Amino acid sequence: MTTVQAARGVVLSGSGGVWRVRLENGETIDASLRGRLKKSDSGKRADGSLRRDTVSSAASKLKLAVGDDVRVEPGERGSAWAIAEILPRRSKLARRAPGGGRGERLIAANVDQVVIVFAAANPEPHCRMLDRFLVIAEANDLTARIIINKVELVGEGKVRERFADYERAGYPVHLTAVKTGLGLAALREVLAGRRSVLTGPSGVGKSSLINTVFPGANLRVGEISESVNKGRHTTVGAVMLPLPDAEGGYVIDTPGLREVGLWELPVESLDRCFPEIASRRDECRFADCRHVSEPACAVREAVRTKEISAERYDSYLHLRDELESARTE
Repeated sequence: MTTVQAARGVVLSGSGGVWRVRLENGETIDASLRGRLKKSDSGKRADGSLRRDTVSSAASKLKLAVGDDVRVEPGERGSAWAIAEILPRRSKLARRAPGGGRGERLIAANVDQVVIVFAAANPEPHCRMLDRFLVIAEANDLTARIIINKVELVGEGKVRERFADYERAGYPVHLTAVKTGLGLAALREVLAGRRSVLTGPSGVGKSSLINTVFPGANLRVGEISESVNKGRHTTVGAVMLPLPDAEGGYVIDTPGLREVGLWELPVESLDRCFPEIASRRDECRFADCRHVSEPACAVREAVRTKEISAERYDSYLHLRDELESARTE
């Protein structure tokens, strides 16, 4: 066993109260959460919100998650390592607690970007599903990138045309093809040194894409959560994997994100999750404009003049209807 008395590391995964932590020297260890950190959550209700009789503190608001930077120390009572401190976060990917709770369910911490992978064909891309992924990223104030893989099946020109609305909205769109090497060097640059949530539908080639860009990664995206769940305990729902020779880069696989639900997003916040709509919302006559049928709506006018994509606007309306229906159930 190592003689190091204390070290810093990053949480890779967790199951049954045991957390996999990668230390700064590259060693991976198992660690439990120190007792006082467990007690910091004792003042929370089941939905994650704090009881009124709980003394507020920085520790009481933290719940350990994949991606957290932590300080570990030799454990007590025979435990090899213990997590003694959760270091300050710079970002997070979280969902609101269901049922109107004031808390949240944390998926991953210290995320740099959400990387959404779709295929140009086989399977056929569905833009409404892509919009859902983008809304989740926007709701968490996270940078989103779109990767369209298997471009050789359709051709660059057709793919650019199909996803032009997203580039106009400000999203970086990367075209890749494992067979031809298209876009792989550029993809490596945007993943290296960053912590990236990797998501997208099944069958789009996520694992083969990452394994080609980073030989030796041996990713089995989509199988990770299943393999981790083979034990008696359930996982925290995300697994972070280091990219070889990537200057500290990681890929975070989040099975829960692939459910592409809207995560209890307030319907009033939806327009802020479409950048092209958000840029016009303050020009509407009414501050609480829904951009549905109100007079002098700058958003609907921009759709009419084709400054905002009709398809993206239709997706906004579809998601708004879904959120409103969920609120009345």
